[in-house]
Amino acid sequence: MTVYQLPAEVSAFAHHLRDMVARLRPGEGWYGVFASRDPEGLRSCFDGTEILPWDVVESLLHDLGEADAGPGVARARALHTAAAAAHDRLSGGAEALRERLALMEKERRYAESRSRDLDARLRADPASPDAPLLSGDLAWAQDDHARATARIAELTGRLARLTGGPDGGRGPAWAAGPPLTTDPEPAPVARDPQPSRKRAAAKRRPRGARYAWMDEAEEAGEAVPVPELPVAGAAPRGARFGGAEAPAPAPRAAPPKVAEDAARAAGNAVYALQRLRAQGRGGEAHALLCEAAAGPPAWLPALAAELHRAGLDADWATLLWEAASLPPGRLAAVAGALADAGRPQDCDQLLRQGVARPVEELAGACAALRAEGHHREAHALLAAFLRVRAPEDAARFAAADPHGLVPQLLEAARAVSPVRERDLVHALRVAGLAGA
Repeated sequence: MTVYQLPAEVSAFAHHLRDMVARLRPGEGWYGVFASRDPEGLRSCFDGTEILPWDVVESLLHDLGEADAGPGVARARALHTAAAAAHDRLSGGAEALRERLALMEKERRYAESRSRDLDARLRADPASPDAPLLSGDLAWAQDDHARATARIAELTGRLARLTGGPDGGRGPAWAAGPPLTTDPEPAPVARDPQPSRKRAAAKRRPRGARYAWMDEAEEAGEAVPVPELPVAGAAPRGARFGGAEAPAPAPRAAPPKVAEDAARAAGNAVYALQRLRAQGRGGEAHALLCEAAAGPPAWLPALAAELHRAGLDADWATLLWEAASLPPGRLAAVAGALADAGRPQDCDQLLRQGVARPVEELAGACAALRAEGHHREAHALLAAFLRVRAPEDAARFAAADPHGLVPQLLEAARAVSPVRERDLVHALRVAGLAGA
């Protein structure tokens, strides 16, 4: 909603919030998590255009060392309640609350499902070398669930006060859900306050719908960085704001496990994108697409299908554009995965968009495609290159491997047009490569 003049209650809480964070270190504790994961969201709360969820305020108070029943918490609670009520009374307030309730319910269900899955994996093999890392992931999923549940209750109460209804027009199911089947001490890594352990845990990414694409990347050999849950002497409470060269390209017929992981990751990513788009967080949606482009190539065909099914064709086009700037080996791997999955048009579009890169890189991508048996795709790359680049560029391209590339370039130029073939022959002659 558009706000031109903030209500006095909102201004008072925003001022109090800014005073609180001025006493915190941005890189530490819960504030460090919030500041790194959603800086724009925090700024909108600091300037009063949005109201920070109470569970986040509570976490910041814990960072400050405020006692649960202390005067600092009581004052912040009173200011927050007044600010939320004034904010909700603005035009469109009820509709905004209902939309956020729906989003939080999806978040709660997702976190619940992920917690059960991680808990089952830990119980199945508690001695696994990955058990400590899975425990950290489980702690994040439990935190997601706790925060989503708390926000559902908070939003439901705010809507009820605004509309005069007992529960804002929603039944108790908004805040209810089957209990999580997890041990009370599931995450020793997340509960260790020692800095050395925190640095070790920082090698992995927090889980949840916002980071859904990378949920299974470790199984594909990808290493992704992540902060550990902040610790303040007890289990986390409340909840957070809601390339390198690739390994070998994906096999032509993906094994069932790869297909299963790809389908799960695609579903998670599409849900995350829809949630981010609904919240107007386009920058984070774009970042998720960039992560997907840099993820396992074998997963991308499943993501393409899921995006098209959800009506997110523009997001798939954006992902292809980002993939076109990947290093040569990854570009070839993604093109090969799309071709193997029966998506030749996507493959050709990717290659057409990639021909603006330096000719040396394109020569490497062409070699990688042919090495993996993707001769049609290598030919498509050369044809796209010849259509948009100068003949002199083609001669420089051929110089990377004259005996291998000159015949291929001539074949591709012949398929493009007689004029393009004649121009290429002239450029090769001038460069001294005509007899290669």
